[in-house]
Amino acid sequence: MNKVLFLSVFVFSLASKAQEPKKESIEWMSFEEAVNANKVESKKFLIDVYTDWCGWCKRMDRTTFRDPEVVAVVNKYYHAVKLNAERKDTVILDDRTFVNEKPKGKRHPHQLAISLMQGKMTYPTVVYLDENGNMLQPIPGFQSTESILPILNYFGSDAYKTTDWEAYQENF
Repeated sequence: MNKVLFLSVFVFSLASKAQEPKKESIEWMSFEEAVNANKVESKKFLIDVYTDWCGWCKRMDRTTFRDPEVVAVVNKYYHAVKLNAERKDTVILDDRTFVNEKPKGKRHPHQLAISLMQGKMTYPTVVYLDENGNMLQPIPGFQSTESILPILNYFGSDAYKTTDWEAYQENF
């Protein structure tokens, strides 16, 4: 009898989980994957520049980047990139080569991260690029859902082309 009861509860539990709505998540990709994806579907780029040791980076991953509104806006407007600022490999973009000059060094930044962050090595930093890979803005530091949503929409909706940030922020 106990086995039948256990089996019934187990099957019910599995059926309930199967019916739960799947939580959406940001479609993260590597920088190289995003460049290739942009050839198929032109979007802006959101680049989350992080390090493995950065506590605020991890907190942003657990909170801000899991918020359903943030997820929806990022997936709608951007190719979302996770870029480890201390990656060790070589990246070739068009005719430029980016390397980590001290790949065996501890906490040494990659040239791509340095370039995207304009030399201001603060983690996390979210870098926004337009559809052609041109710099819109690097924004350093932890960002909550409330602080990042207006920025995501400002660049994503192209409001930055017609409205200055202060005016946009007042009406958001």
